[in-house]
Amino acid sequence: MTSTRPTWAEVSRSKLLHNYRRLRELAGPANDLLAVVKANAYGHGLAECARVLEAGGAQWFGVTSVEEGVALRRVCPEARIVIMAGLWHGEAETAIEHRLTPVVWERTHLGFLEAAAQRRSLKSGEFPVHLEIDTGMSRQGASIGELELLLDRFGPGKPLRLEAVMTHFHSPENSEATQRQEHAFTEAVEKIAESGLRPGFLSAGSSAAVLRRDTGFIANLARQIGARPMLRPGIALYGYAPCVDPGNELEPVLAWKTRAISFRKIEPGITVGYDATFTARRKTRLALLPVGYADGLNRGLSNRGSVLIRGQRAPISGRISMDHAMVDVTDIPGAERGDEAVLIGEQGAEKITATDTANLRGTIDYEVLCGIAARVPRVMVD
Repeated sequence: MTSTRPTWAEVSRSKLLHNYRRLRELAGPANDLLAVVKANAYGHGLAECARVLEAGGAQWFGVTSVEEGVALRRVCPEARIVIMAGLWHGEAETAIEHRLTPVVWERTHLGFLEAAAQRRSLKSGEFPVHLEIDTGMSRQGASIGELELLLDRFGPGKPLRLEAVMTHFHSPENSEATQRQEHAFTEAVEKIAESGLRPGFLSAGSSAAVLRRDTGFIANLARQIGARPMLRPGIALYGYAPCVDPGNELEPVLAWKTRAISFRKIEPGITVGYDATFTARRKTRLALLPVGYADGLNRGLSNRGSVLIRGQRAPISGRISMDHAMVDVTDIPGAERGDEAVLIGEQGAEKITATDTANLRGTIDYEVLCGIAARVPRVMVD
């Protein structure tokens, strides 16, 4: 670790690889996997995680933007990289140059790509795209009624190739809602097949689908049109399950740590931090940690969360500030300067997960992990 500020996140290569192999096993050989590494690999470090996953056999990766795709291309020159959030003005040329496959759902996206393809004199079907169908998410994707206006942009003599058709299930734990989306996706795929287009892949199903082995729908639909089914695990790669599945055997990949840098004792009645939200009820020993909300330690954990020091829980005392937090170590004998403090991870018999932190904040583990700031260095460990 080269950072002079003692706050860092450890990312385990072996645990990431274990999770990928477990998901690969659950998916089975008939399904392709697209490893979702968007948002800086859910806060774990895009380049480092992608290298590990590629070495473990991953060939497909999903990122948010062209910018992330370019960064990933530098470290994975042969990977299949899908831009999952569409295109903006000026990005089509870069996507083509770096062999990035964009998800599209509007004529505007296709227009960007066609113009860039024409400037580069691309041949018929030379550049692949993935067409997203909106089956109820109402976020991105084309409706069934819009398909006719999009499908005529593919075919002989056209530079764009419909490599995959995809959708996004909004409530994978709600079988009734998912079935409605499956019916809508089936209708769209059948309409695409009737037009004479044959995508190579049908892509649907995230971590929940893989963990539950709930892959029959996409496998059967893909078989009907001669395509391969593709699943898109994200959060499960990093050790968290988006559904109740105690047997998933996933291992959290990231541990977030800092060190105690200063101590003080205060008398009963003395207050701590901004707005004096903590008042000592006894003689109290406090440790100062060099981590705050600018690092991603959410201010909502003030007087609610805790960290691990010497294998024991030290409650956060007072408001978390921009760069610091105070914790109560009165009941932790021998705590001293330099002691490791674990915000997420294990120490002794105790453990704090991103899910634990999310529950305290009324949010989800995705946000906790993605919220760890860029100024917190990610250190790859075995």
